[in-house]
Amino acid sequence: MKTITILSGKGGAGKSTLTASLSVMLANSNKIVSIDCDADAPNLALVLGLEEEDFDSWESITTGEKVEMDLEKLETLKLRSNSQYLKKCVDACNFSAITWNQEEDIPVLNELLCVGCGACQLACPEIFTLKKVENARIGVGKTQYGFPIVSGQLEIGESGSGKVVNEIRNNAFNIAEKIQADYIIMDSAAGIGCPVIASLTGSDYVILVTEPTSVAFWDLKRAIELVDHFNIPCGAVINRWGINKDLTYQLQDYFRNQQIPLLGMIPYDIRFVEALVNLKPAVVYEPKFKPIFKEIMDNCLSDMNDIPL
Repeated sequence: MKTITILSGKGGAGKSTLTASLSVMLANSNKIVSIDCDADAPNLALVLGLEEEDFDSWESITTGEKVEMDLEKLETLKLRSNSQYLKKCVDACNFSAITWNQEEDIPVLNELLCVGCGACQLACPEIFTLKKVENARIGVGKTQYGFPIVSGQLEIGESGSGKVVNEIRNNAFNIAEKIQADYIIMDSAAGIGCPVIASLTGSDYVILVTEPTSVAFWDLKRAIELVDHFNIPCGAVINRWGINKDLTYQLQDYFRNQQIPLLGMIPYDIRFVEALVNLKPAVVYEPKFKPIFKEIMDNCLSDMNDIPL
């Protein structure tokens, strides 16, 4: 079983479009599991035609913590004139979740800003304790194209998307083992933060998606640094290559100099937008796109097979 992660660095570069179409193409002759690893803004299921109510199941999970303030002990400490001690928790919080009320001479907790790091508990253990919270949920669905998809969603105002992605992956890998999948294909979040790092962990291959814009090129370089850090083999795809041919040539030269295989290029075409609007993978909405994605898939699999064990 091989794991392929789709990564871009920049949001909107075409990760979900590529993941959906590659999933459909791979599923024609392989058992696969598709994963949406963007717990903050998951949309892969929509591209594959599944809305929230179409999922077979949703399960609440607990991967985060938040602090709870003991108001009785706080009042006791206040009466002892321990304001200097109490101010330690304000200084310890790097997320401005705890502020100081000058009039009442006490710390005030804003639960919406708390990320559960526990720094305040270390500073003032008498009044703060960490409690588990249900901060996300995981859904499992079956696409009309014959393969399962696993997705997750952070609850509104919650944090910890990296840990949520770990749970999404664990769930998906269990399903993959049960059905003896040949491939797991993951749609990563944008950026290079915790959810992206969680997506990359244990990946066998990364497909880097970019577009010929200066912003995408900049974010691509940061994504490549991350992939290189984990020493994961990768190939590249240039999306919307027709919007800036000069920058497309620069990208081609860059990949050549970095010895990153160019797996294929996807043209700019309004039908890709139409496919998204109609909740269909591009290769299903417009069969003429199949050769483009088949070339990407074949080059990806060929490059993976050439990697020494």
